[in-house]
Amino acid sequence: MPIAFNEPLSFLQRITEYMEHVYLIHKASCQPQPLERMQSVAAFAVSAVASQWERTGKPFNPLLGETYELTREDLGFRFISEQVSHHPPISAFYSEGLHQDFLFHGSIYPKLKFWGKSVEAEPRGTITLELLKHNEAYTWTNPTCCVHNVIIGKLWIEQYGTVEIVNHRTGDKCVLHFKPCGLFGKELHKVEGYIQDKNKKKLFMIYGKWTECLWGLDPAAYESFKKQERRTDSLRKTKLDDCPEKADGDVVDAVPEAQETVQVIPGSKLLWRVNTRPPNSAQIWRARRRNGWRRSRGRPGGSGPGRRPSGRRGGFTEAVTRTLGPPTGCTWGATLRGISQAAQTSTERADRPPARPRRPERLDSTKWLL
Repeated sequence: MPIAFNEPLSFLQRITEYMEHVYLIHKASCQPQPLERMQSVAAFAVSAVASQWERTGKPFNPLLGETYELTREDLGFRFISEQVSHHPPISAFYSEGLHQDFLFHGSIYPKLKFWGKSVEAEPRGTITLELLKHNEAYTWTNPTCCVHNVIIGKLWIEQYGTVEIVNHRTGDKCVLHFKPCGLFGKELHKVEGYIQDKNKKKLFMIYGKWTECLWGLDPAAYESFKKQERRTDSLRKTKLDDCPEKADGDVVDAVPEAQETVQVIPGSKLLWRVNTRPPNSAQIWRARRRNGWRRSRGRPGGSGPGRRPSGRRGGFTEAVTRTLGPPTGCTWGATLRGISQAAQTSTERADRPPARPRRPERLDSTKWLL
């Protein structure tokens, strides 16, 4: 795969982005009712994939035994990940609250499928969240991720599939449907689902977009709004039928236009809203700001007071919070940005035509004697 498709991150570092909205876990731990805790856990499961929007770059594959450790005292968690298998590539992670309120662990085995114009990544593996205060364990799997136009055209990403979050103590279940883009892009990024008890009775409805926010409300109010919406859509059906359909033989999957933001149903409750991105987030180096990566010119720990910069090209990639990671960690080697730049340079050199060999200079007898 060309180096241009990679971003200067290890997959172990990218897993840490699950914890960007860790406040939802702390909120769930403080909720007294199981239904309220399931709402916060469902919002956390959706927020874990929010950072993948416009992230079309592939992280570097970790080496077998490579580790990454991050401690965020300001957010109240400790995180460590390790590459535990090379064939197939399996990454395991473990996180715990600094106040002993939760445990978050699991393993990810991304199964890639190439469909000609797109690449589909199915993140196999179970994710577990334990709320120690309530003696509850929640499990789920992430939705399928698809990157379009990998050959030609503009790259764009979507998530689709069904995610089931199970509370193994109470039997409650949250079913979330990540909608595919569809023909006209109307369902792009949409998430709809519900929370049911062990008797399969719907207790709460959830809707929103995994790139923006998540809302919820009572099932009766939700069904009433949907009936009203279906009546309105039936009136527009005639206009949509007159629109030309997209041909199956198109070479490029057109990037769907951005639809209106989430239409909030009256009486809804806000469960989660994505953090605001900086203006330069469209650049490939945007990945570093999600977890507070920064570039250090010296040893691990930064080039602050009392630290002598090395002066070498490259440096280290590390977290803002100072941690003491294992010597096998990806923060103790050369930066992935430097690796990607070196690989890009070597690729450009390989594409150049070979230089003509230089003919040796012919020496006459006079020069030879001198």
